[in-house]
Formats: sequence, structure tokens, C-alpha cells
Amino acid sequence: MPTSREVFDMANKIKPQPGIMNIALYQGGASHVEGATNVLKLSSNENPLGPSDAAKDAFSRAVHSLHRYPNTDHASLRAAIGEVWSVDPDRVICGVGSDEIIHFLCQAYVGKKDEVIFTEHGFAMYRISTLAAGGTPVEVKENERVTDVDAILAACTAKTKLVFIANPNNPTGTMIGQSELARLAEGLPAQAILVLDGAYAEYVAGYDAGLKLIEGRDNVVMTRTFSKIYGLGGLRVGWGYGPQAIIDVLNRIRGPFNMSSGALTAAEAAVRDVAYTAKCRDDNARWREWLAKGLAEIGVPSDTSTANFVLARFGSEDEANACDDHLKSQGILVRRVAGYKLPNCLRITVGDESACRRVVHAVAQFKGLRT
Repeated sequence: MPTSREVFDMANKIKPQPGIMNIALYQGGASHVEGATNVLKLSSNENPLGPSDAAKDAFSRAVHSLHRYPNTDHASLRAAIGEVWSVDPDRVICGVGSDEIIHFLCQAYVGKKDEVIFTEHGFAMYRISTLAAGGTPVEVKENERVTDVDAILAACTAKTKLVFIANPNNPTGTMIGQSELARLAEGLPAQAILVLDGAYAEYVAGYDAGLKLIEGRDNVVMTRTFSKIYGLGGLRVGWGYGPQAIIDVLNRIRGPFNMSSGALTAAEAAVRDVAYTAKCRDDNARWREWLAKGLAEIGVPSDTSTANFVLARFGSEDEANACDDHLKSQGILVRRVAGYKLPNCLRITVGDESACRRVVHAVAQFKGLRT
């Protein structure tokens, strides 16, 4: 039997890969307020309308086949995505949210001494997945909370393997146009892949999320999710699209049963219900504009958002935190974003009419105003 000293020595020899312990645990949006019953959750950019009836019905029917393993090729969902988005289903890969596709990309293309570029206010999973793969995160400044293509290109080196751009971006809500995306893809070093994170792409009318750019190049991939406009955050479904060679690589490390039958079935119904998606987009646009205008009129500005949230800016970190505390006292949960280097801001999900009115009223109370 080993002595206590030997046990201690063995424990000290069991170490994770370099980079793992540098990962800060991801913090999701809060969903509970102590002592509050009528909680309004606007902290996770969820669709206030929830999933379509078609998606809910499909998920209900899936209960009858829970004893069966799901398909490993996700063929039905990939076919539906192909039909709705006019893409080649053979070049679609499905994952547990877009997070898993991001992780696949880092696992497949990033190693020790490799670099991954993302912007200073970019999604936290870019850093996490880079460190998990043993790579080096390279954070690039934005220009007034907007992606700066020139800054990204200047940061590229012979070590750059991936460049992540969320467009629209989270948590800023801003985006850059097609010509800037094309300029970025054209200017990358030969060994680098541009990853367009389109988690909020469906909220932008007429935006193809970079599809034309992907079809014309061999160094661009997109990631998408069913967690936002489709209202399926609880099922964790995402997809990616890109050059056949890259998708083939990602499928080699994808687990054969990474998606459940219920998730696949509900997602297929959701993506096909284009009328419901359009309704969600229209409702979000209407109340996003109302919310941003209402906050601006009481002295809380925000950049023009193209997503399903607004980034409310306050005069200082103390004021932002105090407003958040006041909102919590009213049972309203929003998201502090100091971890995204925006300490004087609060990210507020666009809810339905009653939610938006409740938020503006509560912030006006905090400001000592009346609505």
C-alpha cells in the first residue's frame, strides 16, 4: 500500500496538457434571482417566442424512439439545411451547438505554438477552444466595438492557423459588410482558415452569413446555431459549412453519436419552418429598435445592433453594475460583460413587448426618471 508521501508524489505527476489550467470557466447568463418569483431572463440571448410548433411537435414524436441510437450521418438534418440555405448537404457538419464545431476546428488545425486570432470583444469560446488545443490566443483590438480587418491582418503571422469573426458579433451586436469579409479572407496567410461565426446571422434580413465567400474560396468556414432564432438552446444543435476538404477533416474527429435523435428531429422541423423564422426576425427587429430608442431617450446609448440584443453603455463600470443591481431587484436579469472588456456595459436580450417595456421602465427608475 503506498504511503501518504507516495500518493502525494503520484498526484503531483498527474497533470493536464499545457494551456488547460489557463482556461477560465465559462459563465452562462444568470437565470435565478434570490427571493424573486416573476423573473424576466434577458441574460442569454434566447428567443422569447421559443421554438416553432412544428419543432415542438417533432420533438414530442421523438420520444417514441428513445431506445434507438440516432443516425450517425445526420443526413435528414443536413438535407433540410441544404434545401433552406441552398448549400451542398455533403459539406455540412452538425454538432452540439456551434461551440462543438468551433472546438473541432481548433482540435483539427491548432497545436503547440500555433496561433488563433479573434477580436477583443469576441465570443469566449474562441479562447477556451484554442487553449484546450494547446494553441496561443491572439486578441486583436476592435475599432469602436466593430471588427477591424486591418488590425487582424496586421496580427497574422506564419503561425496563424485560425481567425474567428462573429458577424454579427456577440456581445456588441455590430457587424462588418461582405466586402470587408472578402478583403479579410483574401489577405490571410496561406495556412490560415477564416471562421465566420454566424450564430446571429438569421436576424439580419438578406444576409447569407458568408455563403458566397465560402463557395468562392478554400479557406473560409462558417458556424451556425439553432440556439438563437430557432429557440432550441436546450437541445444544443449547431452546424458548420465549408470546403469539402475541411469538413472531411472535422468529421474524422466528430463522435459518431454526438447528436441525439430528439435534437436532430426538432432542428430539421425548425429549419424548414421558414415562415416562423421570418416572424421571429421581424418581431425582434421591431422591439430591438424600440428598446434601443427607449434606452437612448433616458441617457443609455447603444451601437446599432444587428442581433437579438443591445449593448447598453453607461458612464462607468460602477454605474453599469449599480443599474444591474437595480434590475435584479426588479426581477430582471441581464448580462454584465466586464469579462468581454466592456465593464461599463450591460448586454440586454430583446424580449417581447412587455419585456422591453419593463426593462426601459426599470432603467428609467434607476436613472431617477419617469416613463
